Amino acid sequence: MRRFLRSSERGQSLVEMAVIIPFLMLLVLGAIEFGFLFTHSLSMEYATREGARVAASLANGGGPPTCTTVDDRVIAAVERVLESSGSPIDITEVLEVRIFKAGAQGQELGPVNVYVYTPGGGPVVDGVALDFSRSGPVGWDACSRTNTQPADSIGVGVRYRYVFQTPFLSLTGISSLTWYDTTVMALNPTGN
Repeated sequence: MRRFLRSSERGQSLVEMAVIIPFLMLLVLGAIEFGFLFTHSLSMEYATREGARVAASLANGGGPPTCTTVDDRVIAAVERVLESSGSPIDITEVLEVRIFKAGAQGQELGPVNVYVYTPGGGPVVDGVALDFSRSGPVGWDACSRTNTQPADSIGVGVRYRYVFQTPFLSLTGISSLTWYDTTVMALNPTGN
């Protein structure tokens, strides 16, 4: 009789383990995937912040660069961050970069105040060919941006497709997640 109880207890442990392992694996893979996603999110946030910082500093043409090259310099700043050695971002998964005039709540102010850059051979900035080129009509011209009080606000946004690194959601058929990150800054005032 004792031999039978021990055998059944081993079977019970095996069944319990078979029930618990999938949940445990789901939890572990979910935590790992969240870590990857968080790292990508931080890189996107830093890239949009760097682009907005360059855009804000080159208000109203910004001096040496002409008005026509200001937005190219903004895109170059975004690309430098996205392609840096510490960035986990796959540049081929960046769907678009947007430069836009922002309202009081940080929203885009209409389609005529937006430049959209999409993947494709772009202009050369500081000896480096950009991976993005402007698509669509001319939007908010850099020379018309005002940095006198009240200064305009400029936003930079990046739309990115994150491809899952673990088989966390493979059972649902979801293999990627697309999200959009933006940063808005006021143009640097002239001091007038």
